[in-house]
Amino acid sequence: MRISALFAAFFTLTACGCQCRVNAPTIRLWDGAAPGARGSDGQDVPTLTLYRPAGKATGAAIIVCPGGSYEHLSVREGPPVAQWLSSMGITSFVLKYRISPQYHYPAATQDVQRAIRLVRSRASQWNVDANRIGVLGFSAGGHVASSAATSFDPGQPDAPDPADRISSRPDAVLLIYPVITMVDPYAHARSRKNLLGDHPDVQLEQLASTDLHVTAKTPPCFLVHTSDDKTVPVENSLQFFQACRANNVPAELHIFPHGRHGFALASDDPQLSQWTALAAAWLQTHGFVNK
Repeated sequence: MRISALFAAFFTLTACGCQCRVNAPTIRLWDGAAPGARGSDGQDVPTLTLYRPAGKATGAAIIVCPGGSYEHLSVREGPPVAQWLSSMGITSFVLKYRISPQYHYPAATQDVQRAIRLVRSRASQWNVDANRIGVLGFSAGGHVASSAATSFDPGQPDAPDPADRISSRPDAVLLIYPVITMVDPYAHARSRKNLLGDHPDVQLEQLASTDLHVTAKTPPCFLVHTSDDKTVPVENSLQFFQACRANNVPAELHIFPHGRHGFALASDDPQLSQWTALAAAWLQTHGFVNK
């Protein structure tokens, strides 16, 4: 990383009030090439960056999926969020998943599934509870997180890689102004294009629309959106929440009347910033934060 880029990242993190560790350790999701890798450069190698709790650990872990329309990964929705989680005693990881133009569906879903398996397989190494591993996603990262909530498997018992023998089901999912549907009229066109291509067929759009794949096995979900989101319509969260209700999945939805898309921790907005306290209370209810 060039010095100017490093300074820009540091400024972004400190400006939000977080003392994030730029030198946090980074772990490759696969020792070798990722499935479908087209090369070996940085964009071809999905990773997790680990942030350990500053104080007493709760034993829970959360994987953070930044947004960015599947064409970049937002810094504001990565390390600062991990540091916020770490301040509550949660071991957190920022996922660098594969994005356009090099990668399309289902690469990012494969990455988050592998991330969950990897954290679960190394639970003892990182001092986390294998039964308390969550995923938190923003915008397109919310689509990645909701994919984890609706597309998982118990693992392959005979897989050569021990991590692939473990379940990829998260134990809790937090979706913040998430991209959910790939079907008009509420699809986010930019994310859809980057994920599915210029002219995806209806079957592919439906396959990638996570609200259509909620089942009774979907883990508990927490959702936040603003009613006047001009980028990703609030109907994305509404449709996912309704799918959870239809399948008896515990879900909590908070809709704020006003707010721009991409507010992240919203540290500059007294109203929107309340979502972090609401999320902390929800996480406590589900055993991720100590009382």
